[in-house]
Amino acid sequence: MLGLFGALNMASQSLDTQMAGVEVTGQNLANVNTPGYTRQKVDIQASPDISTGAGPEGTGAEVTSIQQISDALLNGQIQGQQSVSGYWNSQQSALQSAQTSLDEFLNGTGSTSSSASSSTDTTDSGLAAQLSGLFNDFSSLADTPTSGTAQQAVVNQAQTLATAFNQTDSQLGDLNTSLNSSLTDDVSSANGLLSQIASLNSEINSAQFSGGSANELLDTRQQDLDNLAQLTDIQTSPGTGSAVDVSIGGQTLVSGGQTLDTLQTYNPGNGQLQVETATGGVPLTLTGGTIQGTIDARDGALTTLRSGLNTLASTLITQVNGIQDSGYSPTGTTGTTFFTGNDAGNIAVNTALVNNPGLLQSSDSAADPSDNSVALQLANLATTTQPGLNNQTFGDAYSQTVAGLGDALQTANDQVTNQTAVTTMLQTQLSDVSGVNVDQEMTTLMSFQRAYEASAQLVTTLNTMMGDTLSMKGS
Repeated sequence: MLGLFGALNMASQSLDTQMAGVEVTGQNLANVNTPGYTRQKVDIQASPDISTGAGPEGTGAEVTSIQQISDALLNGQIQGQQSVSGYWNSQQSALQSAQTSLDEFLNGTGSTSSSASSSTDTTDSGLAAQLSGLFNDFSSLADTPTSGTAQQAVVNQAQTLATAFNQTDSQLGDLNTSLNSSLTDDVSSANGLLSQIASLNSEINSAQFSGGSANELLDTRQQDLDNLAQLTDIQTSPGTGSAVDVSIGGQTLVSGGQTLDTLQTYNPGNGQLQVETATGGVPLTLTGGTIQGTIDARDGALTTLRSGLNTLASTLITQVNGIQDSGYSPTGTTGTTFFTGNDAGNIAVNTALVNNPGLLQSSDSAADPSDNSVALQLANLATTTQPGLNNQTFGDAYSQTVAGLGDALQTANDQVTNQTAVTTMLQTQLSDVSGVNVDQEMTTLMSFQRAYEASAQLVTTLNTMMGDTLSMKGS
């Protein structure tokens, strides 16, 4: 039999057990609004029985462990979705920045008409409007080929168009540089997380080896894994003890408490940074995360957009110069090229024309200033299909170029919306399992409180009985 002292020890142990329950429940309540916190639970079991003449007799209850209530499957699914979300969020951000460079795409339809005289739903500063405006001014020049006002209008509009090309190309170039910088920053962040995960692996194993609790460390590591997954797709596997090994692109970078390798950016020769392992120098093929999303946006839709604008500007330079350079000015002069440069970045109006619009060669005859043949050919470029633009007009080619960006952005927007819904659903499911429910915790707290009160009452009763027993022996 336990006897009075055994029963008193059982009651004392029960007080400790119920207090542990109160403390863990309090920890849950204190962290109800802590991001990444996983609800904890006290595991209580009956203490070992002792043999008595009457049979086994219980010795109370004891705490065996403090466990996290988690779902490895849901954590893995969320981790995977973090990579997908990071990929599309970075794509969306990059494409939105490119869209900002195309003013008419932000404020209008993003398309131009194939007719020089048709109006477009664009802003006055966009490339579409400026391109249409140039052909309109060529048409006006054809009506009055000797008009100084018409000549000045053509030169002014051409300068405005060239500036729009220059500014758009410059902004896209700056965006490309910014994306390379963002890529470098993300790689640096990923390396920091890899180092932290390795360190946490060591701390978790050390804490558990010494019999301590590593629950908070486990929460921190899970958050680091989720953050790393947002940067790039990762593969995790169980390591030594409670460690988690991490691989990226098929390369193991974290094993237990060691960081075997890190990431770095490298220039493959075209200035468009890619990612490889720092020590091994192995180029990585990634499939998700903000790092790959940035690379795909930069090398995909944005490169196509910039290339399309360069082709458009180059073709415009060639076609306008080819027609205008063959003509004569109203005074019979010739040999003044209209555009200089060869692409969107350096297209410009010949300084000689800027200084003297009268040199504009709109006539097909040196002796007939009123001849408007060249001016009409220039105006007709608005509706002429160009082999260099896939047999499209200038307006249609620009519309297709802009539409390509619009389609890519729409896809990114749709994917971000879908991923937000999926991630929210999974987070809700995980919260139902691992999150702190205040009402549930309050009920649990009351249960431990009542059990503690009962144990305290048992101690009081046993103490009284012990006093009575001692009094009996003393009398």
